[in-house]
Formats: sequence, C-alpha cells, structure tokens
Amino acid sequence: MARRALTGRRPSLNDRDLMFLPGRVQRQMIVRGEISSVELTQAALRRIKALDKKLNAFITLDEAGSLKAAKAADSAQAKGGDLGVFHGVPISVKDLETTKGLRTTLGCKVYRDWVPDFDSVVVERVRKMGAIILGKTNTPEFGNREETYSQVHAACNNPWDVKRHPGGSSGGAAASIASGMCAIATGTDGGGSVRLPASFCGIFGHKPTHGRWPRYGGVAKMALNPTSTSGPMTNDVADAALMMQAISGHDRRDSGSLRGVPPDPVPDLNNGVRGWRIGYSLDMGFAQVNDDVAAAFEGAVKAFEELGAKVSKAPMKFDPPPRDYWWPVWCGNQVAMYGALAEERPHDLMDYTLDMVKHGRTLTAADFTRAMRQAEIHRLMLHQMFEEYDIILTPGHAAVAWPHRQPPKQVGRVQADGQLAGISYGAIPFTMEFNISWHPASSIPCGFGEGGMPVGLQVVGAHDRDDMVLRACRAFELARPWVQKRPAVS
Repeated sequence: MARRALTGRRPSLNDRDLMFLPGRVQRQMIVRGEISSVELTQAALRRIKALDKKLNAFITLDEAGSLKAAKAADSAQAKGGDLGVFHGVPISVKDLETTKGLRTTLGCKVYRDWVPDFDSVVVERVRKMGAIILGKTNTPEFGNREETYSQVHAACNNPWDVKRHPGGSSGGAAASIASGMCAIATGTDGGGSVRLPASFCGIFGHKPTHGRWPRYGGVAKMALNPTSTSGPMTNDVADAALMMQAISGHDRRDSGSLRGVPPDPVPDLNNGVRGWRIGYSLDMGFAQVNDDVAAAFEGAVKAFEELGAKVSKAPMKFDPPPRDYWWPVWCGNQVAMYGALAEERPHDLMDYTLDMVKHGRTLTAADFTRAMRQAEIHRLMLHQMFEEYDIILTPGHAAVAWPHRQPPKQVGRVQADGQLAGISYGAIPFTMEFNISWHPASSIPCGFGEGGMPVGLQVVGAHDRDDMVLRACRAFELARPWVQKRPAVS
C-alpha cells in the first residue's frame, strides 16, 4: 500500500498500519496536527479500493462526500474550539441507517435507488461526533439473515477466508473493520446482527441496552421494534465505549428511547474485574457447541479467573429455547413493516424475507401476545440472575463462519436444528436471547477455531449496565490482545 509521510512527530506509517490504529488514536493525530483528516480519509479510500473487490463490504462508497467532510473537519480543527470525540475519523455506516443525500438501499431491490432527505438519529449523532462517513456497508435485505447477501449487491466475504461468509446482518461493517478499511462502524442488531459478524470476523461489537441508542429513522421513521437496536463495531473496546457515550441518550422522536442518564463507561473502563461475580454457561441449558468453539470459550473463562474474578457456572436453563418466542415477535414485525411489499412486489424481495412474512401471517394475536408474555418471563429470569452475577459469559456462536450458503449439518454431537427462513439457528443459538430480554451484550474475540477462523466470546450485563459489560471486555482485551492478528485480506 502507499506510504504517507505524516506532518508531525510520529514516524511514517503505511496505510495498513494507519487504518488499524484505534479511532481515538487517529483522532489524536488529527488534533495534534500529525495528520490531516483528508490524508486519513484518503488512506481509508485507498484501502477500500484495493481490498473491497475481494470483500464487497460496501454497497455505496461516497468518495466525494467523505473528502468534502474531511476538508471541513480540517478547517474546524484549524479554527480551534470543541471537537467531537471522533473528529475527522473515517467511519462506515450500515446500509440500514438512513443518510441524507446518500443512497440507502436497506439491502432491498425496492430501495436500490433511494436517496433519503433525512438522517437516522444514529447518523445525526455520528456526524455530531465529527466522524467522516465513507459510505454504506453491505447488509442482507432488511437485516434478515445471518449471512450477508441480497439482490442489491454481491455477497460479502469474510476477510479471514473469502470463501466464507462474514456473518449478518452487519457483515459489511465487520468486514470493513477486520480488513482495516476503517477503525469504527455502526451496525444494527435484532437477533445477533452486531455480535455475530463481530464473532465471525474477529472484531469487537456491542449491542446496547434496548432503548439506549434511539431508533428514529428509516422507511417507517418511527415504528415499534421490540428486538432491534443499533450499536458500535470497532477494533478496540475503548473506541466502542466512546461511541456508546456519544450516541446514547433520549430522542423525543423515539418513545422507546431511555430517558435516564446512562452510566458513563469511560472513567472506570480500565479498572478491571477483580472481585466481580462472573457466571458462565457453555450451552444455556439447550444449545450444542462445536469442540473448537468450546475450547476457546473455556480458555476465556480461565482468563477471567486469572484476572481475579469469582467465576462459577451459572444455572442457566432456558426452556423453551428463547428462539421459540423471539421468532414469532420477529416475524410478526416483518408483516407489519414489509407485508405490503410482499403483496405488491414479491419478485423484488428475497426468499428469506418472504418466508418470514409468510410465517408472520400464520400467527394470531394470541400467538404474538403469548410470545411477548414468554419474553417477559425470560426477562424476569435474567433480572433475577443478575442479582447473583455482575456479568455472564457465553459463546458468541456454536460454529465458526461456514462457507457461503453451506451451514453446518451437525453442531456439537447432534444434527443441526432445522432452518427457519433458511437460517441455521443451531449454529447461532446464543444471541437473540438478549434481544428479546433487552440486556446489553458484547462479542469479543477469544481465539480461533476450524480453518483458523475467529471465535467470539459473548459478555452479557444487567439491564442498562453497558458500562460493566464494556469494562469486563476491556479487561479481557488487555489480558488477551487480538488486534495484532490480522486476516489474509488486509
């Protein structure tokens, strides 16, 4: 890659090393005059042009817009005054977030040419924190798959092995970070869509407490969504903590956004977990896990013991499995949001979306209400569990990323669960639990499995204690650093 001489005290860095720096370090370099936002953005764009032909991480690249914004960031830096927490730093935005004046496809053929005249609230706050939007990252249609493919763009590939998928639905965001196209990104998570790609691609991803990041914006502007939230994806836990604080907070356009002041994760981020009560579960009482994932998980549990935490097996036994009541809620919302499109333009929708709508239409009001009642029981059980534990550890997934459209036929010692709308939930049993319960949960790299593919550890916290989840992840990150291990396509 091209080498750029910096303008300050730091030695010259090539584009690759520069883009693998944490976003907060990139921001420091800009503020100190060691590099300009324009130079940093140009480095990111060069990386994208060189690597994205192999990965398909971006649906839309905004070269002109990002350079214009970078020039404005440099002008603001020269004038002095208050600068945002990621001032001048390139960022990717998942293509489920609306962006004013920039194509937003939602991964759907119907919206292939849609250019919104408004930003989602997350994008508004991304701009406020000074970040430079490089473009929109690849997503399956409406975020409806654990892999990332649609009719809008070529399937996204995993930087560790391009024959395999990067996870979904924030697959493009994860690939953009793992390959060093940028250091930070926004994702969305309705059943694992931040944490799964983070696990499969070897980066950090956090699903905030439900309502902590407002959800205004999109085709429906504001709509009831009891499972989904946006969240940060980074190469560094501290960057995610800064993003959490910058984007959290009530927005009057979203009645579901939390009003209370969130605990600030930054001041105590590096204070460790000594003396914490940590529970762990390999299977949550119902799931199967492959041996390579289990081995990495067991090593992660041991790391927390070495960090001085009081670690014990948590008596988790979900019966029925949370998927059984998450699924009706998810599919009922698919009908509410996209049912009309399924009737009017079925050939423009992916089969997986149509299957979800079809199933949603078989549900009665009683079915939906029964699922919501079961979710309340599930939520109460977890609230009570967090009276005993500060955090809970589980695997992030049961199998490492598999080849495109070839999910494992066996997970652990049994045949993989039957697919729903083509999704292999037997391979990803651990994430939707915390969407339906609204608890904060992160995925952090904890090792490698079959084929040298990354394995993710899921760290879950009590409601609205994102700060504790991030602090635990930071302690693990310092004990088991991973960013020096970079994928083949980087």
